[in-house]
Amino acid sequence: MRWILGILLGIAVLLYIVSFFIDEPLRRMTERKINRDLKGYSVKLPGLHLALIGLSLTLKDLTIIQQAHPEPPVAKFPVLKASVHWREILSGRLVGELLLDRPRLHINLLQLRSEATSKVKLKERGWQQAVEDIYPLKINTVTVNDANITYIDEDPKRPLVLSHLNLEASNIRNIHLPDKVYPSSFHLETDIFGTGRGVIDGKANFLAEPIPGVKAGFKLEKIPMGYFKPMLARSNLAIEGGVLHASGDTEYAPKIKKAHLKELTIRGMKLDYVHSPATAGAEKRRAAVVGKSAKEVSNKPGILISVDDLSLSGCNLGMVNREPGKTYRVYLADTQFHLSNFSNQFAQGPAQARLDGKFMGNGPTHVTGAFRAEKQGPDLDLYVKIDNTQLTSLNDLLRAYGNFDVAAGTFSLVTELHVKNNAITGYLKPFFKDMKVYDKRKDKEKSLFHKVYEMLIGGVAKLLENRPRQQVATKADISGPLQRPHTSTWQIIVELIRNAFFKAILPRFEQEYTSAGKR
Repeated sequence: MRWILGILLGIAVLLYIVSFFIDEPLRRMTERKINRDLKGYSVKLPGLHLALIGLSLTLKDLTIIQQAHPEPPVAKFPVLKASVHWREILSGRLVGELLLDRPRLHINLLQLRSEATSKVKLKERGWQQAVEDIYPLKINTVTVNDANITYIDEDPKRPLVLSHLNLEASNIRNIHLPDKVYPSSFHLETDIFGTGRGVIDGKANFLAEPIPGVKAGFKLEKIPMGYFKPMLARSNLAIEGGVLHASGDTEYAPKIKKAHLKELTIRGMKLDYVHSPATAGAEKRRAAVVGKSAKEVSNKPGILISVDDLSLSGCNLGMVNREPGKTYRVYLADTQFHLSNFSNQFAQGPAQARLDGKFMGNGPTHVTGAFRAEKQGPDLDLYVKIDNTQLTSLNDLLRAYGNFDVAAGTFSLVTELHVKNNAITGYLKPFFKDMKVYDKRKDKEKSLFHKVYEMLIGGVAKLLENRPRQQVATKADISGPLQRPHTSTWQIIVELIRNAFFKAILPRFEQEYTSAGKR
């Protein structure tokens, strides 16, 4: 027994010593093989250690570089350790386990665009072969400790950072529970942008064909929305502030694609849609793509998109126009918005929406709507009521489209719109009360011609007044077929409001002014 123990001890010491002698040749060979197999990327491997006792391989300070944009490196791995998953030896399977300790991923917009425009497909980049170059065994378990992922869009001062990310994925090779739809399990948790927190728990079948299948639940807390400002700007959205909370689940597999948002709440956000002549073409193309995509997924078998509850609280929502000579912002302040039972499947029933706020910061506003998944086109009912908005807060808009402003008065609006079977019906009825267009003190710097014009507009208001209520009222009926039946529901709403307000109310008012002048 002493001789046997002595021999085993001697072999162990010999293997330990030998392992240090083979580290450097093995490091050079591994680095060379990985660089040979990768396309578009290269690696630097300063250190490697092979433990012959235990058959584990540790890579030290492995760095991955995108050749098109080498700075900064895409990833750094202080410690990457691959070893035999000894517990599975009892199951008769020889597989490996992978440990990534404190990895750092750093990605920017240029690197992403280079990846997106590359003619080499992802599966042809050689990543799978590179992993096999590192360790020949199939990986069955992956553990990531304290990872850090940084993405920089257009503003390097506001990076998107996932920190303290931990991940555990087991049974990747489906050794256990092979008959289950999702035999593997995984858990991920991370800090988001410093103050936020995210957790994902799920199951998967990583070996499913033609794509892996995943089913998971997620929870997001205290996500600061301001960090998305550079990305949203590319969609003509300007955002400030706001905190997001969300929870839900998703399933993505060869036969089913499901996204279920149980709850999403955003508080304290200011969000503007910004229109400008420079982006007008892109806006139209984007709207067409959104409308087409919405049509494609509407009632499509195997795809379920649903929202149980979506809420905006204390938000400021606006639209900004930056056309030369027509600069203005219309908005809703103190917005409380609630959407429930939204789905892309008609069988799920209509979605219900409710909005309360203050138009232009002072006019109490109430909106309700019902939306159904589109079969032959948009299907919605919309009711809007705006009370006693101070007209002076609309002066930028009145100057843009009516070439006049006001010194006093209030504006109210009632509208009802229905869209079904590619046809629109409804009406839009605005009220102008106690409107005072010309004020000598306010307008003393204006030209004589413009003063006369505003006095005439004010005179028209008097002619149109409903005497008992001292208000100007007109009604714009809206009816007819949809010119573009594939337009999305949200695009229909925006265009209806814009066309009714800018192309019905103000021209109608101007028309009355012309008729009054002739009389």
